[in-house]
Amino acid sequence: MPNVLRISEAASLALHTTVLLAANSGELLSTREIASTLKMSAAHLSKVLQRLARHGLVESIRGPKGGFSLARSPAKITLLEVYEAIEGRMGDADCLLSERLCDGKNCIMGSLLKDTNRQVRNYLSKTKLSGVTNAYRSVLIDA
Repeated sequence: MPNVLRISEAASLALHTTVLLAANSGELLSTREIASTLKMSAAHLSKVLQRLARHGLVESIRGPKGGFSLARSPAKITLLEVYEAIEGRMGDADCLLSERLCDGKNCIMGSLLKDTNRQVRNYLSKTKLSGVTNAYRSVLIDA
């Protein structure tokens, strides 16, 4: 079913991965374990984890007993930080077209786009990973 709100698969994977890591705090999770839990490609997940590591959100331990964990406390990481690590800075889009045709005062969407983007940004910036771990409390991974 199509969604009006579009978040890339990479950003969605990053958000779900970091929440899963927060729910399994203190444990190292392998790429394979995370990919299996989220039913995603391990190759795609690896790329996402690399970006998250470059932005200081996750850290990895190499070796047979290695894996990934959050680099900081889940109470200090917002969903917006995770999203922007993958997508770049979230702008204030207020037009469906790449180049505006109207003056912005007579938009066919009214203020819906601006209001929706503001609301999404507000939610992501105020929501900490620690506040949404209940989504994965029943999916604790036995490492």
